[in-house]
Amino acid sequence: MPPRNAPTVRQRRLGTELRKIREAAGISTQQAAALIGVNRTRIPNIESGSFAISPERVRTLAQHYGCGDGKLIDALADMARDRDSRWWESYRNNLPTGFLDVTELEYHATAFRMFLMVHLPGLLQTAEHAQAVFEASLASLPKKEVELRAGHRMRRQEILTLRDDPPPFTAIIHEAALHMQFGGPNVARAQLNHLLRMSERSNISIRAIPFDTQGFAGSGQSICYAYGPVRQLDTVQLDSFHGPVFVDSETELRRYRDLLDNAEARSLTPEQTRTLIETIAHQLRTDTHA
Repeated sequence: MPPRNAPTVRQRRLGTELRKIREAAGISTQQAAALIGVNRTRIPNIESGSFAISPERVRTLAQHYGCGDGKLIDALADMARDRDSRWWESYRNNLPTGFLDVTELEYHATAFRMFLMVHLPGLLQTAEHAQAVFEASLASLPKKEVELRAGHRMRRQEILTLRDDPPPFTAIIHEAALHMQFGGPNVARAQLNHLLRMSERSNISIRAIPFDTQGFAGSGQSICYAYGPVRQLDTVQLDSFHGPVFVDSETELRRYRDLLDNAEARSLTPEQTRTLIETIAHQLRTDTHA
């Protein structure tokens, strides 16, 4: 099997978790290679995500490493088994790889929690709102490039709307984001009404932090906490000017769980949030017809 030129975040994560287990067992890369009968350079390449590994070899290595966590081993074997080309691969070479890594993370997550200050979750945006957001932030790009990004964002939403058993999704949104008028008042009002409709789904919970909240933890950076099949495979995705940043150390994950717990504790209930959204949407309608 040829090496990968650009392994995805998920492929690198599999390698990282195998390295953690190996190092915890005190086994060198050369010893590990001998255990499965490969060249000594293959283990570092597997652990960097540059080379694929079969589910059977994942289980063999885990056994030799003395890993007794059966659920973790099963999850890692599933990651090694997942070699099918998904829909987002059609966007490769047309979108930044970070877009595809975020999509892959969302596709495999078992649940989400998000916190946003200025923007609404991409998974809950209308096509017109998404188009307006990209036009505002990527004004220098050709219209075709903006439309490509907006279309990709719409397809990402299928995990919440088309699956038979969609993942639970909690969005903690500051009231400031609900007042933003990307695309103008008509687009903004339609977006708020869309949030109301989406909040009626059993797997989606939307909670707002109102303006009169007396502070909350964190810097206000957008956070997406994606839960894996086991706690060790949770991932936090952060937005940055240069693209998405992925965090997976247990210490950092714990901090982000605490931060999200704090934000959620200071937020309105889903019912109160619906009332707030309805009020803002009504005000937009009044202002438009004034």
